[in-house]
Amino acid sequence: MYQNILLATDGSDAARRATEHAIELADQLGAKLHLLSVSEDGPQATDKQDEMRTDHQAEANEAVEEAERTAESRGVDTSTVVRHGVPQEEIVDVAETNAIDLIVMGTHGRSGLDHLVTGSVAEEVVRNATVPVVTVRE
Repeated sequence: MYQNILLATDGSDAARRATEHAIELADQLGAKLHLLSVSEDGPQATDKQDEMRTDHQAEANEAVEEAERTAESRGVDTSTVVRHGVPQEEIVDVAETNAIDLIVMGTHGRSGLDHLVTGSVAEEVVRNATVPVVTVRE
């Protein structure tokens, strides 16, 4: 049913939970796992910035490398890509341009004012993706 699964990861705790879920799905289905991290632009980028770590490209590379090591240790076929831009837009674009059957991603479960101000990457992906999206809560 699903031959190409896209895991969107940023290295967060929620993304690590989603990684485990995506690896298990890919393993059980014999699917290829495409790993994506986005070096962020947009409203969420300023929320994640901290004075000690400002190299978003390195963080994105580290996130896909960590997921790749975990997946390959379990025998799951992978490919990796790091993009620069607005995460929700890049996730949907990668899914559309790479014949992805399913997207898996973590969600922080924000609500209230925090959600209203920053929005939700997962929510935007669910709204705009043309394929099913599995969200895994932190």
